[in-house]
Amino acid sequence: MNHSITSGRTRREMLGLLGAGAAMLGAGMVPHPARAAVDEEKVLTEALVLRDPDIPVAGNADGNLTIAEWFDYNCPYCRKIAPEIRQVVQDDGKVRLVLKDWPILGEVSKIAARMALASKYQDKFLQAHEAMIGVNSKLTEPRIRELLSGAGIDMDRLKRDLAANASAIDAILARNKDQAEAFGFRGTPSFIVGKYRVPGVLTMAQFEQVIADARKARMN
Repeated sequence: MNHSITSGRTRREMLGLLGAGAAMLGAGMVPHPARAAVDEEKVLTEALVLRDPDIPVAGNADGNLTIAEWFDYNCPYCRKIAPEIRQVVQDDGKVRLVLKDWPILGEVSKIAARMALASKYQDKFLQAHEAMIGVNSKLTEPRIRELLSGAGIDMDRLKRDLAANASAIDAILARNKDQAEAFGFRGTPSFIVGKYRVPGVLTMAQFEQVIADARKARMN
């Protein structure tokens, strides 16, 4: 059986495949109509969803299973689950974690996402990500700058990189948004684990189970 994300399947068939493991875990799997403007055959390719070269990766970059997470730095659930995801990825040792900024909670979320993505030009995206996802209070622009500076980000260079790469950064955010909407995700955090669609928060045990299921599915 071919488990590629699109491969000419209708969206309903695709969601059925992607949702199998999540459905077993009790997550809601009702398909939602994507925006008419989104060409799903181009948006939901495996290359773009799991292996977009412009998207930062944590965990094992050469791992044999990919988890893609759509998140917002001002999302309390994203913050709550971040240490658990980090632990699961670390314990497994063979997971690529693709971090897809999806700033849906206001202008400050967009500022945070853009600054995090600009940090990758000085090879410090993960430091920026950990600094912002690890706080308990709502972010403000001054707080973002304080956190990033404290994480060792060169703020003068960040400002230059934001300006020089604005189009590329906005294109990444647009791709992430189009994918999330095409998958029918309703909010953050949302995940693709291998080929399974997981819209919502899982426990560590559930993550470990869906990772195991995704590996089994790849073998079939």
